[in-house]
Amino acid sequence: MAGFSVLGGNDVHALLDGREKDVVEQVRAAYLTHHAGDSVNPDSYFLRFPEKPDARIIALPAYLGGEVGLAGIKWISSFPGNVARGEPRASAVLVLNDYATGRPMALMEAAGISAARTAASAALACTTLSTAVPASVGVVGGGVIARTVLRYLHAAGVPLAQVRCHDLDPASAEALTGHLRERYGSDARRGGLEEALDCDLVLLATTAPVPYVSPEHRFRVGQLVLNISLRDLAPQTLLAAENVLDDVEHCLKADTSPHLAEQLTGGREFVTGTLAGVLLGEVAPRADRPTVFSPFGLGVLDLAVGHWLYRQALQEDRLMQLPGFFGETRRW
Repeated sequence: MAGFSVLGGNDVHALLDGREKDVVEQVRAAYLTHHAGDSVNPDSYFLRFPEKPDARIIALPAYLGGEVGLAGIKWISSFPGNVARGEPRASAVLVLNDYATGRPMALMEAAGISAARTAASAALACTTLSTAVPASVGVVGGGVIARTVLRYLHAAGVPLAQVRCHDLDPASAEALTGHLRERYGSDARRGGLEEALDCDLVLLATTAPVPYVSPEHRFRVGQLVLNISLRDLAPQTLLAAENVLDDVEHCLKADTSPHLAEQLTGGREFVTGTLAGVLLGEVAPRADRPTVFSPFGLGVLDLAVGHWLYRQALQEDRLMQLPGFFGETRRW
């Protein structure tokens, strides 16, 4: 009988470091496998708390076929109150299940996995949807996700020479811009919201529960917006842009900006298509409008990156084996 193993956060980070292009390829393959129908990706389940309305823990179960052939679940918490204590907002674990037997085979620290698959998705969208190399990057939200996305954008060849960061918490914006100046030699500075939104490439990575960007705001032709946090933009802004999603049914839920646009218009005509559709040449966003990429975040992406990490950890002998984890190994 197969054993059970654990992969801790330090090893996850070590395996991910410098392998951004490999992770992007895993995400690309996962999108295409999902698009082909060889996956099961149910709705995420949100556990909320009456006394902590801004906090939640989310379950993302999934099955991914193709070369992965695994089931599993990510259990990820988002507690924004942690930030004031200098602690990470998000923490997570990923369980991998053998598809043949259903047995759990590995438990992984997954905050790093979640950030990496989100960043890889954004980098893939940027290189696929950009009509020109962006001369400036605007960042709204100066947390771990923004930092990771920028690392993956840099690995994908996106210049970080001029970055403007806006965050309601000045310390977060300063930390991110300082990191960019030190690591990439970037001219990164704090800026106002409008300054960030006016950049060629805009990254939205906040924890805002409702839109705060003015409904009158319009992006200009050629701008690409990575709408990672999903709830920053008013639906009116989306209606004046090309809208590429990761999965239509998943994005049009939970009062995301695309969901609000559907409620406002009563239809889905504003949706251009999915990123997989663009990759396959089935969808072509118009060049005379800005483009907004809105990824809800799919559990199949966590499985794809988790499976790849499992194989790398096995090769490098990083897995902590727990041989006595299962109490019964025979039915009788």
